[in-house]
Amino acid sequence: MNGTQSSKHSAVRLLASLTCIVALLPIGMGALVTTMKAGMAFADWPSSDGQNMLLYPWFQDFRSNPDKFVEHGHRLAGVLIGCVAIALAVAGWRSGPGWIRRYSVGILLAVIAQGLLGGARVLMDAQVMAMTHSLTGALFFTSCVLFRLLLADRWPSWLRIQDDRPGLLTYAVSASFPILVLLQYALGGALRHLHLLKTEHALGAVAVLLTGGYIAARLVTVSHPLLRTCGLLVASFLAVQFTLGLGAMMARFGLADIGYVAVTGSLEQAVVCSLHTVAGMFLFASSCVTSLSVIRLHSAGCLTTVNAELSGSVAAADGRPA
Repeated sequence: MNGTQSSKHSAVRLLASLTCIVALLPIGMGALVTTMKAGMAFADWPSSDGQNMLLYPWFQDFRSNPDKFVEHGHRLAGVLIGCVAIALAVAGWRSGPGWIRRYSVGILLAVIAQGLLGGARVLMDAQVMAMTHSLTGALFFTSCVLFRLLLADRWPSWLRIQDDRPGLLTYAVSASFPILVLLQYALGGALRHLHLLKTEHALGAVAVLLTGGYIAARLVTVSHPLLRTCGLLVASFLAVQFTLGLGAMMARFGLADIGYVAVTGSLEQAVVCSLHTVAGMFLFASSCVTSLSVIRLHSAGCLTTVNAELSGSVAAADGRPA
């Protein structure tokens, strides 16, 4: 890679990192909007009370109308991530043809689609649309994180490191873990937006805890630096999310055994429930990073035990000696 190409890719890496960071603003504000039930603070879109979104006197609502303050902040954060995504798409396009160009443009298109979905949620005043908007927000953030991972300088070298510790079961569970986490995230969305599936969400939390705990326990003991990091990420976000989940259930539904009564609209409810949603998104992103890593390492022939076990299974199925 020549100096010009390296410079272009450095710009893409920088903007990809910035996209991940800035994406947390509309996502975090959106979680707060849902907790405060402020999604319909404005009945119009893309205008705000009939005014240009960028010219609306936002700060006047800070004390007088918190719902409008939070919802308009969410809208402005969406504009900001749109601007960053445009810059990323331009840098990605200038980097030359290939997967970087397609991925960076795809992120911009995803931002546009997410904005339109948010607008449709307001115009239709539909909680199902709000739930979908939250779910696709988690998918968008995760796609940004995966893009940045693939741009990492050490990614090619990681694909050349051999490790014989992960077995076939660890590989299969790690590769499929995002499906379970996404399902649990959707159950949480149904509880937040539609007030449904409380028991199912609680059971899903146990399934995610046990599965994620197994993955973390297996991966933190391997020698491969990428997989070991994945194990630590899963363990960390799993612990944070489970703790926040208990706090969110208590803040929302109370706990009669200790005499705690949940207060709708309280500060602790707004903070804990919103953080629980955002932490769930981080857990989903870490599960996808883990899944992508084990799949790519397997396809690169780095997971020697997995390759041997799969070869033995194929040989046994064909009736050949393993």
